[in-house]
Amino acid sequence: MKIYQFQVRVRYAETDQMGVVYHGNYAQYFEMGRVEWLRNLGVSYKWMEENGIMLPVVSLSMNYKKPARYDDLLTVKTIFKSQTSVKIEFDYEIYNEQGELLTIGNSILVFVDMKTGRPTLPPKYVSERLVDFVEN
Repeated sequence: MKIYQFQVRVRYAETDQMGVVYHGNYAQYFEMGRVEWLRNLGVSYKWMEENGIMLPVVSLSMNYKKPARYDDLLTVKTIFKSQTSVKIEFDYEIYNEQGELLTIGNSILVFVDMKTGRPTLPPKYVSERLVDFVEN
């Protein structure tokens, strides 16, 4: 299982009136992790879109354990879970500086042909990278 992690500091604009990260912002943290996981694999969203492929989220779930607050330095772990012919799935974990688990999540994305709007196999370059990754 390949894990990519990065850190992000909570900005004031990401918090609500209670001083905690607004729940909708976690999806953005997950997206940041997913984009960087793919980039680390040698694949960028920009390259896929330039080659006619979108990767929309079709399922997203989150479970909040503890709140993140303004100026917290968060560690976002993105964990590759699986890849089928047209879908790719990730798990996520977000920790604070004390190493406390704050949030867990999961997303499923589908490779979509931008011209037809229909699910499609990933581009050969992407599937080769994923196969190399899974086998190694």
